[in-house]
Amino acid sequence: MDTINLEPVLIFLADLSQHNYKAWFEQNRSAYETARQEFERFTNFLIDEFRVADNLGDLTAKECISRIYRDLRFSKDKTPYQTHMWATIAPGGKKALQMGYHVSIQPGGQSILAGGLWDSTTEQLNRFRQSIDEDPSEFKGLVSSRPFVDYFGGVKGDKLNTAPQGYDRTHPEIDLLQLKQVVVMRNFSDQEVLAKDYPEKVVAGCRVMRPFLDYLNGILE
Repeated sequence: MDTINLEPVLIFLADLSQHNYKAWFEQNRSAYETARQEFERFTNFLIDEFRVADNLGDLTAKECISRIYRDLRFSKDKTPYQTHMWATIAPGGKKALQMGYHVSIQPGGQSILAGGLWDSTTEQLNRFRQSIDEDPSEFKGLVSSRPFVDYFGGVKGDKLNTAPQGYDRTHPEIDLLQLKQVVVMRNFSDQEVLAKDYPEKVVAGCRVMRPFLDYLNGILE
């Protein structure tokens, strides 16, 4: 593997966060193109690592990477550009109908590897809760395994303040049933992102995450 250098990505995004307007962006478009190309290389590397195992077919980085331009139609924040670069690696890329690996590069220690139910629908949460209610052992085994805990720490997500409708507050799995999001996430410092082993570290995290995603995708099919 050719060395992936994400330093141009961090530098450009750090500068963009301080100059988030069109004139500056156009004046620095060459720096953006360099950053974008390096992030594409990183994304293609991850795709190739999981192309066969995750049935990614002929998926390309361009199908996975979000546009740098923000959708301003319903936002009070009118800054035109995202200050991070992110990609979702799954069949269908960022338009995937199933959960995949979400990678994001952002300066200031805000780079992440994440996955799971983030913007959950009521139906998705109901299916998750039903699965936990019927038999929580498989899910709890996945998220309590040593590799999972060592890499991600545990499951994260916003919670209800009380029991969800149809469940008692004394339910033995009430902590899981209260989840409104069912996600895993790991942050990386800028120093980690710049390290030569960062791509392999992300690949290792995706492999740890995969059974968790398989479980969620399986109950939502």
